[in-house]
Amino acid sequence: MKRLILFQLLLTFIFIAGFGQRKIVNVPDIPGYVTLKCDFHLHTVFSDGSVWPVNRVTEAYRDGLDAISITDHIEYTPNRNYIPVDHNAAWKICQGAAAERNLILVHGAELTRSMPPGHLNALFITDATALVRDSVSDAIEEALKQGAFIQWNHPGWKAQEADGIPKLYPIHKRFLEKKWIHGIEFFNSDEYYPLVLTFCKDHNIAVMANSDKHGNISEDYREPEYPNRPMTLVFAKARTPEALKEALFAGRTLAYFRNIVAGKEEFARPFFQQCIRTAKPYYQNDRSIFFEITNSSDITFSLVNGPAEAPSSITLPANSVTRVTLARKFTGPLVYDVSNVMTGENSVLRTEITYR
Repeated sequence: MKRLILFQLLLTFIFIAGFGQRKIVNVPDIPGYVTLKCDFHLHTVFSDGSVWPVNRVTEAYRDGLDAISITDHIEYTPNRNYIPVDHNAAWKICQGAAAERNLILVHGAELTRSMPPGHLNALFITDATALVRDSVSDAIEEALKQGAFIQWNHPGWKAQEADGIPKLYPIHKRFLEKKWIHGIEFFNSDEYYPLVLTFCKDHNIAVMANSDKHGNISEDYREPEYPNRPMTLVFAKARTPEALKEALFAGRTLAYFRNIVAGKEEFARPFFQQCIRTAKPYYQNDRSIFFEITNSSDITFSLVNGPAEAPSSITLPANSVTRVTLARKFTGPLVYDVSNVMTGENSVLRTEITYR
């Protein structure tokens, strides 16, 4: 009987592992585009990670992502005494598992250099082994020949920038002028770098957010502190690898983590507008007008710096309806700063709530 119970438990575990539930990440599409939830910076045992490649696919499926890239280090392979060095191994191992879970798997690798230029991910490559070059410029040129999107990783990482502040060194400026850098991480793991928004705006490139995880995702991002892992929201014309790549090169992204959304205003504004819906007033008396705002996203928005005769601040909790009371004598526009939607190094989204 005990053996039968153990066997049944084993079958249950196998079933759950193979057909686990998939989380729904409630973030909206914006007009004309599909919003893809992505993590383009992950590691496995084939460089300095502690998990098998298929685990990354299982985690991404469970977490509701649409696309991932496993970006094992080219120059750093500390497990080489136990695991053969094959820079394409994770890609080859995961293709079937990703296809079965309807997950877009982007072939990638990480160029691991001292600062400057630091670490760079090459995404949408065809052969990671060809990136083994002495010169970082030669490695990037080879990646570009393969059609790569180049992402500058954790530019303020304290292991390479002691003060934690990203800096554009001459080599970065040269790469940006030559269009050899196409995106920069705003969020990396639990760090974020506001100055990246200025870099991305000045050079019209993509704002990125990734986990850069080496261990199990679930050990680092636990609710309620972290409802979601870091992710790049990509506004693509379709849910395909080709459309994903086109959108990244076009810079149609927002960074999302820790209840913060960050990126260019041209995407932050329609994204916020699609998250909320304001209903017309449902009741009024001699003093007040009452109406409701529905937030259908997973993001709790903080509206601050409201006008006189209106609430100075309004919190719109995730996936909820908020009642707002407004003085009846109020006649001006109802304008707020959305404090957790960053559109610049020192700026946030300013928006008008239309309620009449």
